[in-house]
Amino acid sequence: MGNLFGKSNSKSKVSRVTDQDKAVLLLKQQRDKLKQYQKRIELQLEKDREIAKKCLAAGRKERAKTLLRKKKYQEKLLTNADAQIETIEKLASDIEFAQVEAQVVSGLKVGNEALKKVNEILSIEEVEQILDETRESIEKQQEIDALLNGVLTEEDEEEVLAELEELVAGEEDGKENIDERLPDVPEHEPEHERKRKEKDSERSGKKVALEA
Repeated sequence: MGNLFGKSNSKSKVSRVTDQDKAVLLLKQQRDKLKQYQKRIELQLEKDREIAKKCLAAGRKERAKTLLRKKKYQEKLLTNADAQIETIEKLASDIEFAQVEAQVVSGLKVGNEALKKVNEILSIEEVEQILDETRESIEKQQEIDALLNGVLTEEDEEEVLAELEELVAGEEDGKENIDERLPDVPEHEPEHERKRKEKDSERSGKKVALEA
């Protein structure tokens, strides 16, 4: 039983790391190694230059020349490393962009499928009718706004807003008044109901006496 559950749990954990993610990670690791290599070379260049100066001061010209030739070679290595880093970074960027592009394409596919389902539900005539009705409503509203903008003054607009606030306040007061006007639930039994129960009780008592 335990092994079965263990297997089911391991299967349920699906890795979200894709092959493209692994490739990008590997490229970035190589780039970082090249940058570390560049730093070591740069430090060595400074050392070789200082040693070459000391050799010249000591009269060891050939040794200084050899160190400078070594330094020149390492500078070329640095240039090559720069080119390799640039290539690696471009390749990693291309892979990452391809992943984003694939996600966009997938999203477009989902959108197209949703649009197809909507088109299946609504016919072309229904869609055109909805669009026409919406367009007509917008045009009418725009016409009304244009007419009112040419007639109403700023003072009129202020009065309109004041009246609107008054209506809103009136609705709230109306709700409160309705609650106040609702009748209270009676706590005592109605008089006619009480008398009817007393008569029924007297009749049942007489009936019991006659039977006895």
